[in-house]
This record gives sequence, structure tokens and C-alpha cells, in this order.
Amino acid sequence: MTVTIVVGGHFGDEGKGKVISYLALHDKPDIVVRAGVGPNAGHRVYRDGKAYGLRMIPCGFVNDKSRLLVGAGVLIDTSRFLEEVDMTGTRGRIMLDKRCGIIEEGHKEQDRSNKHLSKGVGTTGSGCGPANAERAHRTIKLAKDIPELKDYITDVPQEINDALNKNKNILVESSQGFGLSLFYGTYPYVTSKDTTASMALADIGLGPTKVKDVIVIYKAYTTRVGGGSMEVVDEENIGNYPLWQDVLENAKKKGIKGNSVNEILSSYLNELGTVTGRTRRVGNFDFSLAKYSAMVNGATQIGITCIDKLFPECYRVKNYEELSEGAKRHIKEIEEKVGVRVSLISTGPEAWDMIDLR
Repeated sequence: MTVTIVVGGHFGDEGKGKVISYLALHDKPDIVVRAGVGPNAGHRVYRDGKAYGLRMIPCGFVNDKSRLLVGAGVLIDTSRFLEEVDMTGTRGRIMLDKRCGIIEEGHKEQDRSNKHLSKGVGTTGSGCGPANAERAHRTIKLAKDIPELKDYITDVPQEINDALNKNKNILVESSQGFGLSLFYGTYPYVTSKDTTASMALADIGLGPTKVKDVIVIYKAYTTRVGGGSMEVVDEENIGNYPLWQDVLENAKKKGIKGNSVNEILSSYLNELGTVTGRTRRVGNFDFSLAKYSAMVNGATQIGITCIDKLFPECYRVKNYEELSEGAKRHIKEIEEKVGVRVSLISTGPEAWDMIDLR
């Protein structure tokens, strides 16, 4: 019996979906359960060479034998959910907790029309903030009240706790990142609830004594989409960092141009938000935020993604020994400064592009 939680350690977009898809295929969990906010978080997953942009269905769908659940704390966009069920072919093994809150068109309109949310905070417009506000007011519709969802309703806490009593394994996938937590993030430029491992457990109805591992995921550099501070952005001097000198040189060789260093880096690194398509800001690895988020999440392991974007020679490498010396130094520095061992290193987009040091 094991429970593993995967959460983001920076500002979302850390590549959690990729890591989760690997864990689903490699560890073969009996259940993969989605926690987090709702459809305002996008995860890009590759299966058999095809890319899936998921906002509702757990990324662990890539394992055909895993039962898929969505916890009560996750908001549901009914049409988006049903669309993804068809897209992923998961009808019959994907279920929602009966107490999931439902996002309606009115919530989306509020999200888009509220200038503080749309222009200031930089909301995705998916309706999650207004829906969570309505949930707090105790007036929101629940999944059990929606006729189109009647074939997908279950009691998630009962299912996962029964599964643990039968010595089955569970993978918990969260959304967003620590820096977007309503409680601990860069308020007010945050999402509409907490995003830590503790919240993920509340979302799915599982007690902390059942958890074996908390894996916090970081990109090899820091990115952020939307508003809010990002202390590691240093456009004026970024070209003086040896790490970025090589990246900018590679971008130049590919003929990539832009009006700013960030535009060039974002374009070269293909840093666009999965949900909004907005350009992400790019900066150095935020060691301070990473260390703090590892502490609050209770990280037992950390994972590093996109190492191949900084070090192209590491693309799809499967063994640690085959990484370049520069990549090894970067990973070692992260491990030492965060204070938690690096157990997973992603080297490409496909699930199996992974170095597993567990």
C-alpha cells in the first residue's frame, strides 16, 4: 500500500503532467486521483506520440488499467469534462465525487468581466474563482445534481480508503504550483484556493497518515504566466549568466528573434501557457521559493523537468551518467540548496523520457 502525491513547487507549468504520466505507467497505481482547483490548470501529456491538453481528466489516464477519480475539492466544467472523456476514451473508468462543485456559464462571465481578476490578477477566465466564491456562500450546484454527469458519480473518499484497506496503490495529482497558493503564494496574484499537498489530501478525502511520498516538481528554470512578482527575472543581466549565455546562443543559431530577452527565451523554450496560450516569463531557478515550498509541502523527493531545454545534449537521455557535466552541476546545486534529494529528472516530452533515481 502506497500513496504518492505530486505537487508543483514554483508557479505551475512545472511539468507535473509529464511526471504523473511516467509514474502512472511505471508504478502502475491502481487509482489515479485528481486534486487541485479545476479547469484553470492545464496539463500537457503525450501518449503514443500524440499530445493531450488536459484540464479535467487525470494525466494518469495513460495507464489503461488505472481507475481515474476526481476529488470533491475540484471544480467541474461539465462540457469540458465530457469532451475530455471522449478525447481520452476513459468512459467507464473515470468518476467524479458527488460533491464536486459545478462551474456554470455565469461563473465564466464573471471571471472575464471582472477587471480585477481578468486584467489585474490575470485569471484564465475559466470561472474557478467565482465558482469557489459561490461554494463558500453555499449556493453552488454539485455534480450529483447534474443529469449529464449521473453515470460518473461516486464517493471518492470511500473508494480510495477502501482501496488502501485492500493494499492498493494510489497516485494523487495536484494542479497549479506553490507560488499560486491562496494562502502562501504571491497574493493577490494567486488562484482561488491553496495548492499544497495538504490541500490535495483535503480535496480527495484522505488523511495525512496514509501518505508515503510527496514529490514536489520544479522546472530546471522558473517560469510564470499572468500577473504577480517573479523575483528571479533579470532581463538586463540574464545574458551574463553562463547558463543563459548558451541558451541565447542556441536561440540565435535557430534564428529566433524578439523585442526583449524574455521574448527570445520564451520562444526558444516554447514557453506558452497550456490553458491560455499566453507567453510565460522566464527566469533563473528560484532556489528560495523552491526551498520554502519543499518545506511547506513536506517534500520527501523532488523532480526536475525540462533539463533538456537548458541542455539540449541531454534530450531523451535515460541514465544519469549520460547527462552533460553542466546539467549534473545544475541538478546538484538544486538538490543542495533545496535540501531534498532529486529522484526524477525529465529529459523530454514523452512519459519514458525520464531518469528515475528513486
